[in-house]
Amino acid sequence: MRIGYVSAPGRGETDRLISEAAATLEAEGFCLNGIVKVLQDQPAGSHHCDIDVRVLSDGRSIRITQSLGKDSQGCRLNPEAIAEAVAAVDQAGVTRADAFLLNKFGPEEAEGRGFRHAIADALEKGIPVLVGLGAGEATRKGFEAFVGELANPVPADLDAILGFVRG
Repeated sequence: MRIGYVSAPGRGETDRLISEAAATLEAEGFCLNGIVKVLQDQPAGSHHCDIDVRVLSDGRSIRITQSLGKDSQGCRLNPEAIAEAVAAVDQAGVTRADAFLLNKFGPEEAEGRGFRHAIADALEKGIPVLVGLGAGEATRKGFEAFVGELANPVPADLDAILGFVRG
């Protein structure tokens, strides 16, 4: 059972590293499950609202955010879109996967929902799991409660991430 986590300084850096690792591994022939953030430039005035993720098992992109207006202070995550991404990952399963990647262990996972089942399934089957972990205290505590002592920090470096996944 191997689970690692990456937490890079700088806005979007963890997403970039995990997305680049997924692209490299796919080019090498790895069969992946999970999701990664679609890296894209944010247009001026977007307020960084638009977040798309790519389901690694089938390549589809899903927009997981919704626009709430420029003055909104609320959470922009779209629960229906998150549920769609989770369902796509669960449907693919991890039976054929060489690794499971998750761009972010976030509030949904910290509260017992989201991709937790898929992570547990991968770990039970001996498939390496790599997740991005933000700096939020509640999310970190939720992650620690979920994985206990099993998780290992992976340096925020593409070669280190690839080395962890390759085993």
